[in-house]
Amino acid sequence: MRHSRAIVASLLLVALLPTLSLGDIPKPPSLSAGGGTKKDKLKTEKLPPCKACTVLVNSFRDGIKRTERAKHDGGDAAWEEERLGSYKTSELRLVEIQERLCTDIVRGEDQCHQLAEDYETQIEEWWKNHQTTQPDLHRWLCVEQAAVCCPDGFYGPNCDPCPTCFGNGKCKGNGTRKGNGKCACDEGYTGDNCDSCSEEHYQAFRDETKLLCSRCHKACAAGGCTGAGPNSCRVCRSGWVMDSARGGCVDVDECIKEAPCTKKQFCVNNEGSYSCLECDKSCDGCNGDGPDLCEKCAEGYELRDGMCTDTSNEKRNQYATFTRYLTYLGLCIATCIVLQNSTWLAALVGLAVAVYISVSEYWLNTAPQQPAAPSPRILDEILQQH
Repeated sequence: MRHSRAIVASLLLVALLPTLSLGDIPKPPSLSAGGGTKKDKLKTEKLPPCKACTVLVNSFRDGIKRTERAKHDGGDAAWEEERLGSYKTSELRLVEIQERLCTDIVRGEDQCHQLAEDYETQIEEWWKNHQTTQPDLHRWLCVEQAAVCCPDGFYGPNCDPCPTCFGNGKCKGNGTRKGNGKCACDEGYTGDNCDSCSEEHYQAFRDETKLLCSRCHKACAAGGCTGAGPNSCRVCRSGWVMDSARGGCVDVDECIKEAPCTKKQFCVNNEGSYSCLECDKSCDGCNGDGPDLCEKCAEGYELRDGMCTDTSNEKRNQYATFTRYLTYLGLCIATCIVLQNSTWLAALVGLAVAVYISVSEYWLNTAPQQPAAPSPRILDEILQQH
């Protein structure tokens, strides 16, 4: 029956297929609807002109290195000149490089392929005629031919020279046809040429060509400082106070001034701040860490020899001892009661009680023996086996 139903269903499906339109068939979700994958976005990303040309040149340089290794596993220039021979500048090698050009690019791969087509003539010209006389492909192609980059240390449409920035910053637009040539100073430096120290930094060294700025001590606030250490601060940060007698900032001991911690904590002063740490469990209030610095002992602890000591085990032992002696007393009383009825029976019961008490006390008062430590010779044998 099942087989016949399956056959009928199959025949109906085949009969209905011609009547179905393409619009009835669900389409897979399009990647473009959600913006594509991250890899697709990186592939189609548009880079600035100079950056895109640099990416192309770097991919071409990687191809040169790859074909060197594939041909001779070499790399030294003199050795390459001798062993690569005509292959070094051959059309075959150029084709091998171009076949994999831009395939190793993550950002801007599509743009790289487009530039490779746009600059194909210039690249072939450099390969055939300028590879030896002008080995820097980036300068020849991106700076001179395409005019989208500048040499290092130059910026803008006319490739004007960058300022020195005193060695403490970077020229905006350096190496590109963009930017205004102003200095983007490193942290701690300021000024048009990065030749001054910024707030919260002081001048540690200076000569005609170099300036070194160091950060002020953490005690100093936005007013800055005149040198190293808290004594050089102009304005003190919160947690510090200006010392009118000797100048500079002195740490405030919040533990003495404010007592900011709870009863179950003790205060530790830090530079510019404080910390609250938990008291020892034996303390009900404390002045520091440990059972010997308690203001008062917690419940279950008693002060002995200047230290809060746990007495809960002692009380349990006392209770157990008291209960044990009561048991012994009850057995003795039972023996006396039996003695009134039968002397022999009372003697047997008394003997059994005496043995029980003796064995119990011996077992309770005998300390467990610790296992003997192995001899050095045995230890050496064990270590050698491992």
